[in-house]
Amino acid sequence: MTKPEFVVYIDEAGDEGFKFLPGELGSSRWFVLSAMVVRKSNDLKIVSAMRDARTLLGKPDKYVLHFRNIKHEQRIPLVRIIGATPVKTVSILFHKPSIRNPETFQQEAHKLYRYCTRLLLERVSWLCRDHANGGGCAADLVFSNRSAMSYDDLREYLDVLLQQSAMSTNINIHWPAINSANVRAVNHDQLAGLQAVDAVASSIFFAVNKSQYGEVEERYFRLLRSTVYRNKGRADGYGMKLWCDDAAEKQRLTDMMSL
Repeated sequence: MTKPEFVVYIDEAGDEGFKFLPGELGSSRWFVLSAMVVRKSNDLKIVSAMRDARTLLGKPDKYVLHFRNIKHEQRIPLVRIIGATPVKTVSILFHKPSIRNPETFQQEAHKLYRYCTRLLLERVSWLCRDHANGGGCAADLVFSNRSAMSYDDLREYLDVLLQQSAMSTNINIHWPAINSANVRAVNHDQLAGLQAVDAVASSIFFAVNKSQYGEVEERYFRLLRSTVYRNKGRADGYGMKLWCDDAAEKQRLTDMMSL
């Protein structure tokens, strides 16, 4: 097996539910799955960046940075620091209310997560291929551990996709970059990369998912724009993949990405 050249940290924001209540209550309208991709040679720069963030925020060395546990005024410098780190990001943005047949994703647990993982790894694999620079493009896939989910099932899902890709053009993963044997799940508090990608996924989520007051916070996204994977200058479909059939919401996000 090819020695991985890249490390990919993966985390989500939002939930997989479809119970929407008035006033933006109930299930989140958006589900976001994000990846932060870094060359192994630069992995320690993430550790250094998160150490700098803790110092700036006045947190002790072993403090676990979790986006949901810090205030807005602390989130801004955290995201700014991540945005200046030599990483690339890919995010899948899934607008659940506009799905015409939500039962498709309700028939079995974590089906939405697995499908978003497929879309995410397609784009991660292209990124690794595009930045191989003559070297290998294989990646370590480090998921933030979800205690209720089986990662053996996720590995089996990737193996099924590999088999199906030989017969289908709908699966666009660049397989030299992706190997189910390189999948592992690690608790959020154990790796700086997972704490950083938590901030990435949460930043995208808050930029698109309205609060109960109908507000979003796009500033987080703007601070991360330089990290978004682009192909020939285009982020849409690459570093930012939208699954949204609501014309107004799609236009809002398209406008946001063009800022």
